[in-house]
Amino acid sequence: MKVRQILIGLLVFLSWMPVQAQIVHDAEYYVLKMQNGERWQQEDSEITRRLQALRDKYGQPPNIVFLLWDDTAFGAVGFPALQKNFGYSTPNLNKMAAEGINFTRMYSEPSCTPTRAAVLTGRHPVRYGMGAVGMPHEFSGLRAEEVTIAEVLSRAGYATGFFGKGHLGDIEESYLHNQGFDEALFTPMNQITSLFNPQANAVNAVLGMFPEIYPPDPYRLDNPGLVPTGWVMNIEGEKGQPGREWCGTSNECFSKFDPEAERRTIAFIRKNAEANKPFFVAYWPNFLNFMAAFMPKPSVSGLMVADSFPAVDDFAGQLMAELQALGIAENTLFIAMADNGPMVHSPPAGWGMLPMLYRGGKGDFTEGGVRVPAFAWWPGMVQPGQVVGDIIHIADLYTTFARLAGASEYIPTDRVVDGLDQTALLLNGDTHSRRDYVFIYTGNQLGATVKGRYKRHWIGAGEVASSGMPEAYYDLYMDPREEYPQLVPLIYTQGQFNHMVARHRLFKKKYPDVPSGKGIPYTGLANARPETKAIGQRVRAVVEEMPFSIEEYLEFQIPGADKVGDWGH
Repeated sequence: MKVRQILIGLLVFLSWMPVQAQIVHDAEYYVLKMQNGERWQQEDSEITRRLQALRDKYGQPPNIVFLLWDDTAFGAVGFPALQKNFGYSTPNLNKMAAEGINFTRMYSEPSCTPTRAAVLTGRHPVRYGMGAVGMPHEFSGLRAEEVTIAEVLSRAGYATGFFGKGHLGDIEESYLHNQGFDEALFTPMNQITSLFNPQANAVNAVLGMFPEIYPPDPYRLDNPGLVPTGWVMNIEGEKGQPGREWCGTSNECFSKFDPEAERRTIAFIRKNAEANKPFFVAYWPNFLNFMAAFMPKPSVSGLMVADSFPAVDDFAGQLMAELQALGIAENTLFIAMADNGPMVHSPPAGWGMLPMLYRGGKGDFTEGGVRVPAFAWWPGMVQPGQVVGDIIHIADLYTTFARLAGASEYIPTDRVVDGLDQTALLLNGDTHSRRDYVFIYTGNQLGATVKGRYKRHWIGAGEVASSGMPEAYYDLYMDPREEYPQLVPLIYTQGQFNHMVARHRLFKKKYPDVPSGKGIPYTGLANARPETKAIGQRVRAVVEEMPFSIEEYLEFQIPGADKVGDWGH
């Protein structure tokens, strides 16, 4: 009887062959599809009807607006009652959550670069060498061979714009206007660059970066040595054109960046709405300026994160109002979320990086590092007032956006795409996810696996792990902080978790991981400064003195480098 059921399930799987069936997902998806495929097929028929009715009404597929900000714990946004206890408020984002979906199990990657890579590619960043947080000079970035959501949607006729923090590398192929976006203003690195200025060095917020403000060092032999001379803070560009450095590297330029990105986001929306052209726009603000001085304080708490929220929150409100004023709110999906948990490990003093309900934060594979606030707002399509308990991963947005745009046929089929189509969850609500699992990597190492309410840690599983009895199993309903492993009550899951990972790794063997893109930083800039051009000149001069080639030098994988920026280690 059991064999017969499995055969029937396989026949359902083989008989359901829409365009998406050609996309290669991870092994666990096929386990779920074998059991749920018939129901999903019925749901998809109704979803297709609803999306077609929307397209008939507006004459085009829906627009997509995606807001992504930094380092925020689940519960810190979207729950006004909690905010009362922490001395700040985000009324517009709270309104967005109340008028749409408040996701309670949105999983990200553990830190900035991996999360941003995951949503753009629909793939876990371990698969293409983007699992670590980059710093200048990185000599690497998102490789050209990845197919971003901007490239997928562009092929379906969408206008694509990116304005904000990229943090996807400092090489030319990683520039956002070279990754499918029609126009872009982005940062190759992250908010730490707000400290890369003489003023921050003067107060020791950064040490030794500007030797010119010190007395001459008679023992300094290497110039520039450890100083990343020629680094670039902001780049703008259009598809097919050279990039340009925007503003400069001062904190004043950092402060100007988010307002300029907001201005360009609104202009992009208006331009394409007036042209009746479907659009995808990503606004990913820097959000946090390490040198910001709030006077007077905008929040009761007076902490840096709380004081930084009003700018993001105000713009979220502006976006909703603009979409309604243009008459396109019903034909626009607006997603807003954080990229990972708060920086609870060695946080800057007075920042208020709140861990909230879950343990851990940025860099961790515990829930505090990867479970983030996330909301979906789509008047007329997404029912208001929803609190959704299903698991969804940020990579799912890639495949979901493609489905909404009628662009699934442009998703590559020669690699594993981890993102699953979650259109049913958006349009039908709670209990309609197509995912009950998550693989959580830290760098290139698998840290934990989630399956429903249960979680298995693969790192730090206790002293008895070598005996085959690891203290590694958690019930997230009973122990959301993952503080009390349930060895005996959950030991029955050991074999099942092991086989989940076996299937996952066999897929990785079939579709091997590849390294990130490599190259000389900051090439392809039409207005490159002399010190920026000198980066490549110095590399070539150094390598000429060495017994290896530039290619060997750039492609060498530094042991342990994937853990840089993973503060949880």
